Amino acid sequence: MSNPVRAAETPAASISVNQSAQPLVQRLLTRQEVLRIATHRGPQGIVIVDAGIAVPGSIAAGAAIAEICMGGLGRVALRTGDVGSAWPTRIEVTSSQPVLACLASQYAGWSLAATKEQTGGKKFFALGSGPARALAGKETLFEELGYRDHADVGCLVLETDREPPPVIIDKVLNDCLLQGAQLTVILTPTTGFAGTTQVVARVLEVALHKAHVLGFPLARIVEGAAAAPLPAPAADGMEAMGRTNDAILYGGRVHLTVTGDDDAARDLAMGLPSLNSRDYGRPFAEIFRQYDSDFYRIDPALFAPAEVWVSNRASGRTWHAGRVDGDLLRRLWLQES
Repeated sequence: MSNPVRAAETPAASISVNQSAQPLVQRLLTRQEVLRIATHRGPQGIVIVDAGIAVPGSIAAGAAIAEICMGGLGRVALRTGDVGSAWPTRIEVTSSQPVLACLASQYAGWSLAATKEQTGGKKFFALGSGPARALAGKETLFEELGYRDHADVGCLVLETDREPPPVIIDKVLNDCLLQGAQLTVILTPTTGFAGTTQVVARVLEVALHKAHVLGFPLARIVEGAAAAPLPAPAADGMEAMGRTNDAILYGGRVHLTVTGDDDAARDLAMGLPSLNSRDYGRPFAEIFRQYDSDFYRIDPALFAPAEVWVSNRASGRTWHAGRVDGDLLRRLWLQES
């Protein structure tokens, strides 16, 4: 059972993730050619950013979108070089407001769906992430966090390969209490450069969500740093989803700094890694197919980074658990010569 975080325990409750992200959104819009993205006006005058559907997108765009997803409260960077990893490039993520950045903003927790009758064509489904989630507050997670945002601008990121229909845009605007021009929606198919990058950049968020599931008091997580290898994008949607998940489950490394007692910090370190799952050890796409593409049948313990360190600010002690499975990632991502 997860522990709620009372608003009084959250000194950052006055921070607006949407206002913090807005300068990053504006910078994204001014760098379209450099980042290989495109923008246009959608229903009700919203700004739609195509980061990989009709345009190539880029890794740099994905890193910028990931920082927007974190409500402007995190830093995302591409690194290269041999650091004992199984892969030459990796994404590094840091935040000094990890709970707000990852759970109140970046987490893909807003389910947006429309039927064929509502769209006049194909049904639509996408998970919404980014700071606009905190304006709508539709998820019970916000009650547990004791956080809601209030701003006159908002940005939502959708992992999708097509534009959302007007009925979805209407819902988002109504739930966020925004007018059309106040909302930016960024579209990032996982098969593209930007989509792959922004999903792998969720490696810290995955650890925060797992800590929440384990019942660790979120207000005690005060610093977060993480890294995960960045695979090449895959043309097939299932393969692309598999690669981004494998990057975190088998290659993700996270360092959390917490406060409180040593026993709780040690238990968090021992409970976090993905190897605690009964489904650990196989490619995620294979596991997903085994469960008939039903996320809810997969062991929840699998959704976690591969290797973790947890440091207790109060005592100065650190615990380590888990391991990176570089051999598995090399088998999955490298072609035999």
